Amino acid sequence: MEERFLDKIRSFIDSDCGIDASRPVLVALSGGADSVALLRVLLSLGYDCRAAHCNFHLRGDESNRDERFVTELCQCLDVPLEVKHFDVPAYMQEHGVSLEMACRELRYEWFEDLRSEHGCQCIAVAHHSDDNIETFFLNALRGTGIAGLTGMKPRNGNVVRPLLCVSRDDILEWLESVHQDFVTDSTNLENDARRNRLRNVVLPAIYREFEGARSSLLKTIENMARCNDLYGESVGVMRNIVSDSNAGSTVIDIEILDSFSCREMLLYEMLKPVGFNYEQCCDMLTSAVGRHFTTSTHKATINRTTIDVEPLGERKQELFIIDLDDEVIVEPVKLEIKKIHGGRFSSEIVDGKKCVAFSTDILQCSEVLLRHWREGDRFKPFGMRGSKLLSDLFTDLKFSEKEKNETWLLEADGEIVWVLGCRASQAFKVSKDAENYILIRTI
Repeated sequence: MEERFLDKIRSFIDSDCGIDASRPVLVALSGGADSVALLRVLLSLGYDCRAAHCNFHLRGDESNRDERFVTELCQCLDVPLEVKHFDVPAYMQEHGVSLEMACRELRYEWFEDLRSEHGCQCIAVAHHSDDNIETFFLNALRGTGIAGLTGMKPRNGNVVRPLLCVSRDDILEWLESVHQDFVTDSTNLENDARRNRLRNVVLPAIYREFEGARSSLLKTIENMARCNDLYGESVGVMRNIVSDSNAGSTVIDIEILDSFSCREMLLYEMLKPVGFNYEQCCDMLTSAVGRHFTTSTHKATINRTTIDVEPLGERKQELFIIDLDDEVIVEPVKLEIKKIHGGRFSSEIVDGKKCVAFSTDILQCSEVLLRHWREGDRFKPFGMRGSKLLSDLFTDLKFSEKEKNETWLLEADGEIVWVLGCRASQAFKVSKDAENYILIRTI
């Protein structure tokens, strides 16, 4: 068992992780079975390791027990150890993030600092194949595309996952064979978190009812990764086949596009780099000849046999990136932003027009901006099922052309979340009686 286990990981590292045996590796060491196995395996395979342990002080004496354990383990193995203590509640309050996100940001930022400081080639983390299956299901339950079903990568930048090729059972069996103990995080046994419910309740039931489910799911993840690679390559090829660039302009042959069953997604992938969203691309394929669609930088015109995309030249850029960490936004409209902590939410404090509230999840968006509407824009009005064309909303409100063009939209990672002065969206909805949320009002 011991040699087969090590040989399997050695082969996986060589083929998928790209770890250089001549340079040190930083190992994220919690003290749990997975990270202890990771450290022991890398040492057994001849890698020069340093260890890093985070004490978040979230589990009282148990957190300090973990620190004592990893300290003693590293002393026995003669492995240099770095330990850092974090004030997680303070970080959550300062940055307005969830507990899980705070811990993740704190540890990976520190790991990267250590990696650079000590000249380590990578950060090794102990995710295994069962973690990969959980991630697959969590992404599927949130709603995702092909990329979200490909699981975790063996290497993602400076982070490597040498244990993705083995299961949790394999790890426990190997630890027993080498007589290595470890500590157990008691919170992993609680079913209040989504991942824990999936791990402790849902997946065991699936494995009991469907023989071979674990290996089949891992095969599905592998197949989805290959499909995603092929999808990316195909889109790249199609950009060359159906487009003809001239001084920044692009001509897309509609007949060739129509020969593909996934033409909407293909067009979106082609036009996404210049700012068109998926809804606009869907509308382009059903629109009358002569209709125009715009982004802040480009215009697409529907012709009889082609879609012509061209830059807008010197048109004024009406797009403002905003920072939700600011308390007041001045341009292009004046907004007041408040991060509420410990104040129970009530729908009576917002009107959905000039004052809106969002869950703190909006703080995780990579880009939040203010812009004017574009032809084909859709959003999901609060209290309504499905999405609605903004042009239809403006018609319902009897807006003039001038009013439509002067209305500002708040967009978060490509999704319209607020039509200022008119309606809020379903996106980033604040749950009833939530104590942490973001309040934004026009002033």
